[in-house]
Amino acid sequence: MQAGKLPIEHLEKILNAFKTSDPRVIAGPMPGEDASLIDMGDSYLIATTDPITFTTNRIGWYAVNINANDVAVMGGEAKWMMATILLPENFSEIAANDIFNDLAEACNNLNISVVGGHTEITVGIDRPLISGVMLGEVEKGKEVRSSGAKEGDSIILTKAIPIEGCAILANEAENELLTNGIASALIEESRNLIHRPGISIVEDASIAMEAGKINAMHDITEGGIAGGLAELAYASNLGIHVTRENIPEIPQAKIFSEILGLHTLGIIASGSLLICTSPKHDSAIIKNLKSNGINATKIGSMKNLNYGLKISENNRTYDLPRFEKDEVARFLSEGH
Repeated sequence: MQAGKLPIEHLEKILNAFKTSDPRVIAGPMPGEDASLIDMGDSYLIATTDPITFTTNRIGWYAVNINANDVAVMGGEAKWMMATILLPENFSEIAANDIFNDLAEACNNLNISVVGGHTEITVGIDRPLISGVMLGEVEKGKEVRSSGAKEGDSIILTKAIPIEGCAILANEAENELLTNGIASALIEESRNLIHRPGISIVEDASIAMEAGKINAMHDITEGGIAGGLAELAYASNLGIHVTRENIPEIPQAKIFSEILGLHTLGIIASGSLLICTSPKHDSAIIKNLKSNGINATKIGSMKNLNYGLKISENNRTYDLPRFEKDEVARFLSEGH
């Protein structure tokens, strides 16, 4: 198998084997959903887990924000985190401290408590790996699920794509970019994209929910916006139509993609949020996001399942591209 996420169809077959008779499990493992929901009485406990595997730069920071995003898109607030940190042999104490310091800083910024985890020096790996577990809460009736999208819903995208991908490429493909004439200042600017505009969508989700009824939200991670849209469609059992010209991009995304031979729509894109809402609410949500300094754009709409996944560009409509693995993962696996 190739590096990256399992194909949705394969994942569904595997997950079908996991059945629970526990009535408190409101939302269990399902392709396209970002987290699980467990009934705790007056509220739901939100539980999610995500590893950081594409980059070694500030992985503690990444782990906190990526996992907190999964809680936010369920309509909740991230509160407790555990992390498993695997370090290669001969890893320095200073580098190990940096990981923990980044993790602590990110948790403090989001008011998240670290409640446990595991750390070890592991044989057979050549770089540090971290996998986080995030727990949060949401009041009953305020939960949001990817499967909640409705036919006719507007699809809103926050910020621009691919924030995380450009930051990772600035770190992992620096030599290739420099060799092809990219200024070191632009590479450094791209590294800082994880902070500005940032890979967190916690604020995006909170501000959007204040302005109107949201039927579904989905975090764009591995597989890029094309993968995120496909997961959203799969979870909601609907089709999708988006317009390519309406999808905003980080300015250097096209430059990096052309130099490195990547397709922008398939690049990991944490930092942007997909929101599905009735057309009667989309303007208010977009306005509220923009008034709080977060760019937001309507990029398409949810369609009947039979419509499929479509994208239009230059007045031509075709199938939304499908990527067997994330474009950054493909690039890194080819030995760059």
